[in-house]
Amino acid sequence: MENSGILIGLMIVGLFAVISSGEVSQELSSDNTQLSQQDVQTDFFDAMGALLGRYAPSTEKRGIPQCAVGSRCAMRMGARFGKLWECGGGSNCNSFLLKCI
Repeated sequence: MENSGILIGLMIVGLFAVISSGEVSQELSSDNTQLSQQDVQTDFFDAMGALLGRYAPSTEKRGIPQCAVGSRCAMRMGARFGKLWECGGGSNCNSFLLKCI
């Protein structure tokens, strides 16, 4: 029962879309002719530059912070361990002691 109501609703929406696709407003058609290709291209490049600038990766390093030798660098979570800090100065994180050695 619900599916038939949804199907009828979709058919009505599709019918309106097909009927109205051939009609173009005079205001829209006159505005489209006034814009030149160069204006459209510059607007497109400005919009793309703004979008890409927002999602561009930053140049700063966003890694794990460094810790000193002898301090705790990891945490055990069951059979696994997760790094809390990056050991600096040529030291490595020991997975048994969970410290930088």
